[in-house]
Amino acid sequence: AQWVGMGRELLEREPVFAEAIGECERALSRHVDWSLSEVLRGEGEKAELTEVDVVQPAIFAMQVGLAALWRSWGVEPKAVVGHSMGEVAAAYVAGALTLEEAAAVVALRSQLVRRASGRGAMAVVELSAEEARSRLSGYEGRVEVGAVNGPRLVVLSGDKAALEEVFGRLTEEGVFCRWVKVDYASHSPHMEGLRADLLRALEPVQGGRAKLPFYSTVTGERTDEVLGASYWERNLRQPVRFWDAIQRLHADGFSA
Repeated sequence: AQWVGMGRELLEREPVFAEAIGECERALSRHVDWSLSEVLRGEGEKAELTEVDVVQPAIFAMQVGLAALWRSWGVEPKAVVGHSMGEVAAAYVAGALTLEEAAAVVALRSQLVRRASGRGAMAVVELSAEEARSRLSGYEGRVEVGAVNGPRLVVLSGDKAALEEVFGRLTEEGVFCRWVKVDYASHSPHMEGLRADLLRALEPVQGGRAKLPFYSTVTGERTDEVLGASYWERNLRQPVRFWDAIQRLHADGFSA
């Protein structure tokens, strides 16, 4: 989703976007030691976007900036949904988190995920969730369905070596598979070791209830839950139920 210099043109041409990025930079500065504006312009030592604790805050800021820009054009959301860490920006746009809280969640979450880097992997696979789970027999605790993105599109997540075995076997069977370019395994048992530290780091995040319909990809349903620390721990560990949330959005009469 990210590329070098992905915010440069908008920063130069759109004052509303630039102002929103400045606000994000101030909120993130309490938690990071790099410049958001430099990263988005493709400048500085972090410009290559190779580290998860730079990538995820940068994507978050782009999402917040784009939402501010669209609102300045009169485009107001009637409902929101976010995928995995994208829920942080969705929660801010919906009024369930302040900008300071959202910045803390995305920065501290990604810094902890970096601790788990180097051991995991994730892959997109063209199977239904049920088919994927049946193919993972014998890999319990090592590889899981980490996200359900469509009726026949899932992400597998877990131990690198085990996932390589699954990937190879499915490829031989003619199943479409593609590696996600990460070296960690979100939404898998790899995240369980981060739970206590994440809850402790996010304890100050009180959160609130969304002021817009908020469709959770943790639950797959519309939720009025207060989006505090416990929600964000589940957001990292549990599978992303994006397809369930999209179906519920559609059933409730929303469209894009």
